Amino acid sequence: MKRRLVLSRSLSLVSVLVGAAAALIWMFWPQITGQIEPPAEVEDKLTLRPATFADLDGWQTDDMRGTVRAFARSCQAMLRRSDDKPVGPDPRMGTIGQWRDRCETAVSLDVESLRKEDARAFFESGFRPYLSGNRDTAEGLFTGYYEPELQGQLTRGGAYQTPLYLKPNDMVSIDLGDFREDLKGTKLVGRIAGDAIKPYYDREAIEEGALSDRDLELVWVDDAVDAFFLQIQGSGRVVLPDDSVLRVGYAATNGHPYFAIGRELIARGVLTRETVSLQSIRKWLHDNPGEADAVMNTNASYVFFQPLKVDPNDPEAGPLGSQGVPLEPGRSLAVDRRFHAMGVPVWLETSDPMNADRTFRRLMVAQDTGGAIRGPVRGDIFFGPGEDAALYAGHMNREGRKYVLLPNSIDPASWQDADTQTGGTS
Repeated sequence: MKRRLVLSRSLSLVSVLVGAAAALIWMFWPQITGQIEPPAEVEDKLTLRPATFADLDGWQTDDMRGTVRAFARSCQAMLRRSDDKPVGPDPRMGTIGQWRDRCETAVSLDVESLRKEDARAFFESGFRPYLSGNRDTAEGLFTGYYEPELQGQLTRGGAYQTPLYLKPNDMVSIDLGDFREDLKGTKLVGRIAGDAIKPYYDREAIEEGALSDRDLELVWVDDAVDAFFLQIQGSGRVVLPDDSVLRVGYAATNGHPYFAIGRELIARGVLTRETVSLQSIRKWLHDNPGEADAVMNTNASYVFFQPLKVDPNDPEAGPLGSQGVPLEPGRSLAVDRRFHAMGVPVWLETSDPMNADRTFRRLMVAQDTGGAIRGPVRGDIFFGPGEDAALYAGHMNREGRKYVLLPNSIDPASWQDADTQTGGTS
């Protein structure tokens, strides 16, 4: 049985947290803002411009049956909430009550017997599209992720020397917005050290053993590079020696900023902007074991995992996204949750990851988030499990645009004060 350290709930600990939080605001201010004073730059704001389905390039040819399945899963989570609850941070996207009719219909549909035209008609009859923009700039970046498969075992031995860690129980999270209004939404992760709070261990410290001998190892895998990329993807499958599968998912991060190591390899001159991809980075790390650790450690961010439950009725369903529902390969999209609500359909127009001259047009559902997914017009496409998915995800780095679909009962323009709300202007 795993041992757990229990943090004291004494008044002295509370005073440490409160007292240290104020100091942390200033300690980390350069990392938070890059300067001493609050930034003067214009903040991101989501704009929504009315459109028609005729404006959506490729709408008539997309097979949306997988999207109906994904949307129905989201709806099951949404319908458990009361009608007066907002679906997300932006009031223009409505309340649960305004989504209930569409959701109840979606849940009742038999996707397996649904025709392509019926799936399209479901969305056309009950939704309206709105072009998303960042202060009216409609172009944004779209990347991809996948569900990796690793080889591992529950005890250390032989080739299995790299641990996947559970979330440490000495981590504390501080919301700086509780202390200063201009820091609302900014959180710091630290650890208690005596009567102070210090930043949590970075990747290098953890790899050198900062968490050893604490019974935090969830499973041991045979490839440190695969473990590194699993942290970037956030969830995956670990095949055990008896061929059973342990599914693992994101539990927490150490709070250090994410750094894309592809930038480091470009700076070293070993890759170029044209050749950098998940596959080329992975190959370089495997081909250069003496330098691999130092390169991976340039990304100080470290992800902790938890075992995921598998639905016995649907064991092949994708990993759980941030909404708590299984992701649908090619139909689930990770977005910035500061602007977008989980469960909202999103029409995506971009280029194919393997051929920039070929279009990539499809209806997806916002069902996940990610630390690197920042901004109103930003998205990360879930491609599913396997090597093909890894290939597509590794090469997906395209500019594009997206439209959100809102039920007909919602009129975003009715929110005259939207400019003062989270999510921005209308």
